[in-house]
Amino acid sequence: MKVVILAGGYGTRLSEYTKTIPKPMINVGGKPIIFHIMKHYSNYGFKDFYIALGYKGEIIKKFFKKNFFNWNVNLIDTGTKTMTGGRLKRMQKHIGNETFMMTYGDGLSDVNIKKLLRFHKKNKRLVTLTAVRPPARFGAIKFFGNKVKYFKEKSKLDESWINGGFFVMEPSFFKFIKNDKTYLEREPLEKITKKKQLLAFKHKGFWQCMDTKRDKDYLNSILKSKKIKF
Repeated sequence: MKVVILAGGYGTRLSEYTKTIPKPMINVGGKPIIFHIMKHYSNYGFKDFYIALGYKGEIIKKFFKKNFFNWNVNLIDTGTKTMTGGRLKRMQKHIGNETFMMTYGDGLSDVNIKKLLRFHKKNKRLVTLTAVRPPARFGAIKFFGNKVKYFKEKSKLDESWINGGFFVMEPSFFKFIKNDKTYLEREPLEKITKKKQLLAFKHKGFWQCMDTKRDKDYLNSILKSKKIKF
């Protein structure tokens, strides 16, 4: 099964790094984050990768030319100004008429890919996303008047789930993506939600995106400690 990785964004919130390299090439644990993402899929037997390139894509190309992995890696230019939905739409001719996986090039998780796929096949919807609870950046306090009713230091946000990437998609989903300017997370996913064609695979294990230097430092510490295996 083919795995699409969106790796073309500007990564503006990490501009101290992305002025010179694309976000998926930022090192965590001694290797680019995109390597860790691909290794995780590979550990479950999925080694057929299609990487949607954009901003500074030539640097990702150089990395894969210099390094040999036991994977089938296809590097596809999808434009520097293309939005997430548009990048995925441009991959349609490479995907063909088959179920495929997709994720972002800046988030790590220990989600069980095979369980995710079984969940998708069992429920027979257009798209399954991996829903995660983001780690709270600060402690949570709840009040009753001026009295503290609840205090928890850096807890999970119990009330919310977010899109953690790690999708499984059917090829008929492409028809919901209009053009290069389409954000995947807006019209396409909103439309199929109304049609009851979007499912969430709830993952309660490790998940961490890399939006800030703080996120990068945290991922570095996790990978170096080997507390989480990808």
